[in-house]
Amino acid sequence: MTSGSGQSEAVVRVAAVGDIHLSPDCRGLLRPSFETLPLCADLLLLAGDLTRHGTVPEAEVVAEEVRGLGIPVIAVLGNHDYHSAREADITRVLSDAGVTVLEGERVVLPVAGRKVGVAGVKGFCGGFAGRSAGEFGEREMKDFVRSARRAAEGLHRALAEVSADGCGARIALTHFAPVPDTLAGEPVEIYPFLGSYLLAEAIDEAGADLAVHGHAHLGTEHGMTAGGVRVRNVAQPVIGRAFALYHLPFANPASSPGSTDARGVET
Repeated sequence: MTSGSGQSEAVVRVAAVGDIHLSPDCRGLLRPSFETLPLCADLLLLAGDLTRHGTVPEAEVVAEEVRGLGIPVIAVLGNHDYHSAREADITRVLSDAGVTVLEGERVVLPVAGRKVGVAGVKGFCGGFAGRSAGEFGEREMKDFVRSARRAAEGLHRALAEVSADGCGARIALTHFAPVPDTLAGEPVEIYPFLGSYLLAEAIDEAGADLAVHGHAHLGTEHGMTAGGVRVRNVAQPVIGRAFALYHLPFANPASSPGSTDARGVET
């Protein structure tokens, strides 16, 4: 990718995939493709639903697929990874393999002499503007909506920290979708269970250059927040390959780290 001046533009090469749903019978399935990553990518993002049923043996398979790849691996968990209430153990197994697992946190990575910040949270459902659940009525409904709100607040906080760190490329990593654009192809009746507009609000308010998510197997790869942040659904059934690869330009050092600009994302 080149800039308008004709000079080479520094980019971070982002590999990403979600919803790989590995289990012991999938051992070694993705490893050959992942071993090519140091040739083409600076980091690998895993957008949740890494296991089928959220068990430790399944997590151990995931860990072996990504162990020692030679590039940083950053993950969030998905709803499948929570199914057996072993999410803490799954996080431990992945962390022992060198994976950074985020939940309302951020990590800053050095790439090409610049800083890349990744803010991550699983997120939650609830729906999108004009067609979303409200924090009203029964305790169960309030708890449901508050779960989505807490997730969005965690993402906002982590993204704000990324900007404060002076990162030239800022990425929001979630499992649930922040926008309905990338759900196109899914039955509209289940949109409220696939994501939340609160995530998009956090992304736009705190600032990001790219948002990556999974969860919507029948969705669409490309979308955008109201604030102009490009969104990519990297669920493996959507991208149809071991990982998607995006080239994200670094911000001009003179620009404000807290602003959202119109930088492109090249596939």
